[in-house]
This record gives sequence, C-alpha cells and structure tokens, in this order.
Amino acid sequence: MKILEAKNVTKRFPGVLALDNIDILFNPGKVHCIIGENGAGKSTLIKVLTGVYSPDEGTINIQGQDVSLDKSIYKKVSYIPQELELFKFMTVAENLFMPFSNATLGKAFNNKQLYKKSAPILKKFQIKAKPDDIVADISISDQQLLQIAQGIVNQESDIILLDEPTTSLTSEDVDKLFNVMNDLKKENKAIVFISHKLDEILTIGDEVTVLRNGKKVAHSDINKVDVSWIVKQMTGRELDDNKTYQPSFPRKEVLLEVNKLTGNNFKDISFGLYKGEILGFSGLVGAGRTEVMQTIFGYLPTYSGKVKVEGKPWKLGDTNYSINNGLIYIPEERKQQGLLLSLSVKENTTISLLDQIINKLVISKNKENAIVNNIIDTYNVKTDSIDKEIKFLSGGNQQKVIIGRALYRKPKVLIFDEPTKGIDIGAKVEIYKIMKELAEEGIGIILISSELEELMKCANRIITLYDGKQVGEYETNNTNNSNIINSIIGVGSEE
Repeated sequence: MKILEAKNVTKRFPGVLALDNIDILFNPGKVHCIIGENGAGKSTLIKVLTGVYSPDEGTINIQGQDVSLDKSIYKKVSYIPQELELFKFMTVAENLFMPFSNATLGKAFNNKQLYKKSAPILKKFQIKAKPDDIVADISISDQQLLQIAQGIVNQESDIILLDEPTTSLTSEDVDKLFNVMNDLKKENKAIVFISHKLDEILTIGDEVTVLRNGKKVAHSDINKVDVSWIVKQMTGRELDDNKTYQPSFPRKEVLLEVNKLTGNNFKDISFGLYKGEILGFSGLVGAGRTEVMQTIFGYLPTYSGKVKVEGKPWKLGDTNYSINNGLIYIPEERKQQGLLLSLSVKENTTISLLDQIINKLVISKNKENAIVNNIIDTYNVKTDSIDKEIKFLSGGNQQKVIIGRALYRKPKVLIFDEPTKGIDIGAKVEIYKIMKELAEEGIGIILISSELEELMKCANRIITLYDGKQVGEYETNNTNNSNIINSIIGVGSEE
C-alpha cells in the first residue's frame, strides 16, 4: 500500500532546477532513507512533500488522495526539522502538546492533567526529563527527543519525516531513537529518514533513495548496498575510505599553552598546541569540550588557570581581544552562533571585516565585493549570487563562508567545533582538505568532533575528556578506536 507518493515531480527556482522529474514512494512499516550531497534536492523534496512548496509539474498523493485537490491532506504528514523549535521557557509537558488544539485535552485542562498524560509518552520516547521541567534546563539530547515526540504524538500522523534527527544526540540517544523508530514501524507508520551519517542509514533503513543534482539517481533495499555503493551514487565517484588528512609538521614550536584551566563544567585542563598541528578533542556530550574552547576564546568565564600564545600571557574573558590577536572560534551551531540567516552571503562574509572595507565612514563596495568573491573562489562556495540570503545555501557552503571570513582575520589558532555537523560526505572532505592546508601553512588547529572517524582521519593527536576532566592523550597513528572510546566513557587510562 502506497501511503505517500511523488510522481514526476519537478520544482524550479530562478536559474535552478531543484527537482527534476522525481518519482518516489513510501510504504507503511518501512524506514525509507533519502540521501544526497548538500544541494542534491533533499530539502526541496521535503518541502514539496509537506506542502511548503507546490510542484511546478507532477503530483503528490497522500493515502491515495491528490493534495492539489485538498491541501488539508498535508496534515497527515508529520515533519520534524533538524533545528530545535521548542518553547525554551515552557515545561516539557506544555511543549509536548503544543498546539493544545491538537492535543485532545478537552476545552478545560490543568497542569496536573497535562503532566499525567505526558508521563507515558516521555517513557515511550525514553526522555529522561520530567513533565514539569523547563525545556531550557534539560539536555540537548532530551530536547531533540522531545521535539520528535511532539511531532509524532500530537498530530498522530501515519507519515513521519525526520530531517537529520541525530545531529545533537549521543550514540546512546541514537540507540533510543532507533528503538522508537522500530516501535513506530510496528505501528505501521511510514518513516522518511534523512541523514548524512551513512552508518545510521545502513543500521535503521529498509530502503534508500539517492538524489544528485535534483535527480533521483538510485534506489535500493538497504540489505543490498554498502557505504561504497551509496557514496558512488551520491558523488559519481568511488570513495577513498583510507585517505587521511593529517598535516605534516615539525613539532618544534608550541603555539598555544593551556595550564590548569578551570571553568564552567571542566577542571584543571592542560595541553599544548603546536604550530601546524591539528589537535583533536573527543568526549561525550557534556564532557566539557566546547566549554573549554569557549573559555579560551573568552566567551565563557575563567575560574582559574592560565593561557599563553607564542609564549606570551593571553587575556581571557574578551572575545574581541581573541579575534584581534589571532585566535578564532568557529561554533558548532553555525546557524544560531555563526550566521545572520536573513542577510546575504556578502553581508555575512564581511560583517566581521568592516575594518578592512570601510574608508572613513563609508563601506567601499569595491573592497567588499573583492573580499567576498575571493573567498567564494578560494573555498569553492556554491552560490549563484553574493546577494543571495545565506540561509538558502547548503550547510557545507555556509561553513565555507564562515571559514573564509575567519581566515581574513589572519588567525594563528583556529578552533573548529563540530565543523562537519549536518554536512554531506563530499563537503566533509572539502573541509578536511581546508583544515590540512591551513595547518601546513602554520596555523594551529583544534578540532572538536563527536565523530571518532573524523578525528582519526584529521588529527595528529587526540585529547579525551570525561565529566569535565582530561583523561587521556593519544598519538593518532599509534592508537585505535577502542582506546579512545574506553577513555571517553571513563574506563580508559591516560597514555
């Protein structure tokens, strides 16, 4: 039985054929994975399937009904976006049943009823938070699971679209989500799962559809494919899975020294970063990786400890000082902390470079355009115009804009916090190459990543954190995945 079907769907935007004659169907009781590089058409397809866009050609059928004849049928599709869209200062229970008009609570209800009804749902979705907890106070992983529960439970849909749902989840929480998805399959729900993580697709999927340049290029049952097949279909080329991106460096000059640094959620962290090195940081969510780096950058307060750069004392607690003196932090949440989404590519590129483009009190358009076009050319940023709103660029191209902007500040130290989060495998490789090239030019790079494979491919050394403490340091070429994993879960020994 076809529960959701797109037939001959085409969608055009000015100068872009976003979807080209797509045929795809989704069946109940199955997890159908959609994968493709950034810009392949995944987001456009999702927006067509959920009614945000109308196709220029072709039809969408939901449970056998043509949606062009009745738009209300789209309500049968539940879409859970990648970005968190919760009311942070309301309770877990209140968020779970928003909007209340969909929650079958009756005309009059109180918090006691709300909490009582939410308790079994939180248990079903393995959410540790309590019904009366304020959402801002619960973990990011619980927020992600809450958003998924909200989208599934409140609308009681038979079709569930999950867009990169595991981005902020630990491996333990991914297992929870997959258990929930398997339960939903038993309830005969049709699940559409979008992820850049190929191991997840091979673990949870029943079938996979691959998009490339707006076209459907392949479809298969999951049990008939492997990673190499998927990558080849996505990119049109074979995967060199053994390639590494570790820079070669003489290990002579210590660029950054951190001595017994203590701050919010971490204590007594000490390490050195060599000029030209990529130094990896590994740890579970909440281990303190981001807090350490944001403290060094000056965004979070320092409780105790010292930092030196090039042998000189470093001023802590001042992000402007850090940027102006060559230490730049590129945040994990690029859309919330690194970009102004409603502004153009040009404006986002030069917003931190005003001192380089202003003549007296006036912005030099020639200087501004020269810088932007140089970054676009140097880092292969794909955009049809520098005046295009940056929110319409893929995640990989947004990240390249942020990196290019940072490099115009001529940094000595670059801190990358989850730089490939939500980015496809092709764009990941581009980011890896950029980091390696920058390190070999003499920049010291710190790489925070939840993907162990990424750290093993790119970092020269890996420092592990557990519960706010530094528990290990490993030469990447002389260790293995098991040592790192044991360390970050608190059972490893320091090397």
